[in-house]
Amino acid sequence: MGGRIPRSFIRELLDRVDIVDVIQDHVPLRKAGRDYTARCPFHEERTPSFTVSPAKQFFHCFGCGAHGNAIDFLMRHQRLEFPEAVEQLAARAGLEVPREGGRAPRRDAGLEALRDLLEEVSAHYRRQLREHPAAPRAVAYLRGRGLDGAVAARFGLGYAPPGWDGLLRAFAGREALLVRAGLVVEREDGRRHDRFRDRIMFPIRDVRGRVVGFGGRALGEATPKYLNSPETPLFHKGRLLYGLHEALAAEARPPRLLVVEGYMDVIALAQAGLPWAVATLGTATTAEHLAALFRHTREVVFCFDGDAAGRRAAWHALETALPFLEGDREVRFLVLPAGEDPDTLVRREGRERFEARVVHATPLSRHLLDGLARGLDLAAIEGRARLAAAARPLLRRIPPGFYRDLLAAELARRTGLALEDEEAAPAPPRPRGIADPRRRPVRLAIALLLEQPALARDAPDPAPWRALDLPGIGLLCELVELLRADPHLTTGAVLEHFRGREEAEILARIAAWEHGVPAAGARAELEAVLARLEAQARSARQRLLTERYERGEATPAEVAELRALLTGAGRRDETS
Repeated sequence: MGGRIPRSFIRELLDRVDIVDVIQDHVPLRKAGRDYTARCPFHEERTPSFTVSPAKQFFHCFGCGAHGNAIDFLMRHQRLEFPEAVEQLAARAGLEVPREGGRAPRRDAGLEALRDLLEEVSAHYRRQLREHPAAPRAVAYLRGRGLDGAVAARFGLGYAPPGWDGLLRAFAGREALLVRAGLVVEREDGRRHDRFRDRIMFPIRDVRGRVVGFGGRALGEATPKYLNSPETPLFHKGRLLYGLHEALAAEARPPRLLVVEGYMDVIALAQAGLPWAVATLGTATTAEHLAALFRHTREVVFCFDGDAAGRRAAWHALETALPFLEGDREVRFLVLPAGEDPDTLVRREGRERFEARVVHATPLSRHLLDGLARGLDLAAIEGRARLAAAARPLLRRIPPGFYRDLLAAELARRTGLALEDEEAAPAPPRPRGIADPRRRPVRLAIALLLEQPALARDAPDPAPWRALDLPGIGLLCELVELLRADPHLTTGAVLEHFRGREEAEILARIAAWEHGVPAAGARAELEAVLARLEAQARSARQRLLTERYERGEATPAEVAELRALLTGAGRRDETS
């Protein structure tokens, strides 16, 4: 492919397509006033809670929280990556996707050949499991682990026979492609040999079900016992989760996803009737893993051994998960008894007992505070102080909201610190005089601008507001500047502008917020809020200049500015 897709093209694309038409192709919509409603395609529900706004070019589900523009819908519903969703939307609009640098995209023939080869190799390994003379050892191993033919077929299990050149001979003429796919190793002297030999083969699929790599479990004494494909143009261990495609095929919106450590754990749990397990590919949990998990479920349960290595892995997963804890998302931890793994445990005690362990796994909040408190004497001031000091930077990584507030309250209970103390309450304080904490002036202004972006055309220059110490003021200033420059943007286009930044999620939540201001009164309400911010900015500037003047530090220009501010304030008092 060429370079990045220009942002200007994405704006044009979103301006050309109608989100209602895009979603209507996949979900039957019904008109409901100005908007459209449907039963959400991303979770099971009886009463429609999925809404699509043609004015905002934005969808939102009040049940599961899914939201976004037309690109987001295709990514989520069709399980596409961002460039693929843009390509599909552009094809619908009859546009060719440009790339920065002037190159138009072409299908990468090399990648397509790689995908085709991986599918063929996967079929080859499956055939070897049925036909090769050495395959009975592999079949006996799988049966010994309690697996039947149906689950082996569902996960596409195969067999790489002994020998150094079986794959090279089977795919003669495509040796270079085999090397690129990571299936053949090329030595410094130019000689090549099969990477996987005498191993049970596990095809690793992306979320769309395409084979992107393999894992192999040794049957003999070869090391390592488990071997993965190396990094390739299609295989990225830090992003992929083994079994995610199969879990979503069993249930598009599973109630939870269980993260385990091995392929056999995933398959054994599926065999036992628990099809919602996935595994990392020999790597620590990454932010990309968490993002992929929470695209498809509200609850993630991490399952680790109870040894020291398992505790370290669990703590790393906890720290990685903190920025994702918003809305109704939940993370839990299941620590297994010594010497057990999910495979052995589910076979020993059965599906119902194992599932009960998962359902009652330890919430992240308790795992975090208990872990930090381990070894501390909380009866002593010193122990409580150490707990508060260790917890504070972790709490700050959690997005503001009820979850962080409640976790801070539990920390306050354990340490004895008052909630209003800065040490115990990282969330910003509630502004005085506002009954609904969500109707802070800055939040309301953002919501009104997202709903009617054209209102920004008459907004004042937001630069003076940046000095105000108000939550979200920087985001409001950036939004006003964006919309003053292009007031024709829709809500969906605004969200696209912020894609890849944490502000995108904040804006999406505000866009779905029912603020209670009627459309006819939005302009007056916004003008009142912005006038209040202007007044606060003038007062803050006046105080700063007054302090500098009294200390004798003000420049002549600052003295003139202060005089103008005082004169203007006097005039406003006379006319009020």
